[in-house]
Parts: sequence; C-alpha cells; structure tokens
Amino acid sequence: MNLNQINNELESLQPREIIKSIYTKYNHLEISFSGAEDVVLIDMAVKLGFEPVVFCLDTGRLHPETYRYIQAVAEHYKLTINIISPDATQLQKLTSNKGLFSFYKDGHSECCGIRKVASLKRHLKNVGGWITGQRRDQSKATRNDLSVIEEDTSFEGCNDVLLKFNPLANWTSEQVWAYIRALEVPFNPLHNQGYISIGCEPCTRPTLPHQEAREGRWWWETEESKECGLHSTSTTD
Repeated sequence: MNLNQINNELESLQPREIIKSIYTKYNHLEISFSGAEDVVLIDMAVKLGFEPVVFCLDTGRLHPETYRYIQAVAEHYKLTINIISPDATQLQKLTSNKGLFSFYKDGHSECCGIRKVASLKRHLKNVGGWITGQRRDQSKATRNDLSVIEEDTSFEGCNDVLLKFNPLANWTSEQVWAYIRALEVPFNPLHNQGYISIGCEPCTRPTLPHQEAREGRWWWETEESKECGLHSTSTTD
C-alpha cells in the first residue's frame, strides 16, 4: 500500500468526498468523537448514507456540558456512541498516590496516558482504521504537517496496518463552523463561552482572540507539549 500516493489523491478532495472514498474502500472504520467539532464527520457520514460506528473517550473529567452534548448527538443522529472508560485499577492507583490534580505539578502525560491513551490502545485493537477531526490549523507546532491518511504506528489495529484518516486536515476553523451553522449541526455549548479546543475540564480554558485552538489546553506547559498522546507521530510511507 503506497500511502503517499493515496494521500496525494485524497489531498485534492473535499472532506465529504474523502469520507465517501474511505468508507467505500476500507473496512472496520470508526469515528473518534471528542465532543467538539468532530460532529462534522458524523454529519457527513450519515448524510452520505453510511451507518458510522462512533466512539468517545470518557476520561471521567469532561465538562458537564460535554457529557450532555454527547448524548444529544447520539439522539440527533439516532446512533449509539460507544463510550470508552479508563482502566479503574490504573486510575485508582494514580489518584491514590498523587491526588486528582497531579498534572499541574508533573505534567499531563501520566494522567492522559491512563485516561486516554491506554483506553484508546485497548479499543483500537478491534478497529481497521479510525477517523479523526484533526486539522492543521489547530496547532502550527504539532499538527502543521498533518496528512489526510496516515499509518498509525503508535497503536495496533485488527489488521497488519492501522490507518488513521483526517478528512478535515485541510479545513480551517472558519470552514468547520460555516458547515455547522449552515446545516444546523449540533455543537457543544462551551464553544459559545470561548472554548475552541475542548478536553478535560481541569485542563481546558477559553482562548483569547487570535490564539491557536490548542493554546487553551494544558496552558501551564510549553506549546510543543500540547498533545495528550492520542495523535503521536505517524508515517505516510
């Protein structure tokens, strides 16, 4: 499989065409829904006539608005969103030893590793490819070189190669929101309160005008560390 060639072909397509192409050519696909703008992926897939399998990582620390929004999306599109929870034993060990806010002192990687990465790793073992809402405009530091299709070398899927698709890679935030508002797609009410990139409640805050989306995440850390480990470096070779 020549991913560079496939990526070049997909780069010229609009997100709706990308979604149609990958659902036609690949099996065992799942949409990763974070409770933010990923709803655009669900909306496009449903309106194309597909029955998308959707999962969401419940870290146990999401905003109340996000939990209600996840349920609202499930009801709006008449689908089941598979809620993935962290391992209770690992989580209990972390909170017992370090408390509930250790990430403010020693960084977010350990907490995210348990609440997100380990959960995702466990889930993706049954998946052939996952579809994300990542975009290049979310962060010049960590997502500027994002490809539409990648071989995800950080996780193991049900096939020899786990593929990751980013249909919105070329879209800007303005394009995403134009789609949401024009088609009356449901969105997280936190967006109306200045939140652009929405994660866990203790680690997310509203951004100021002209800040990048990821600057509202883990604001006490350096720009280069504003990833939780779900989207580590992948290859398109």
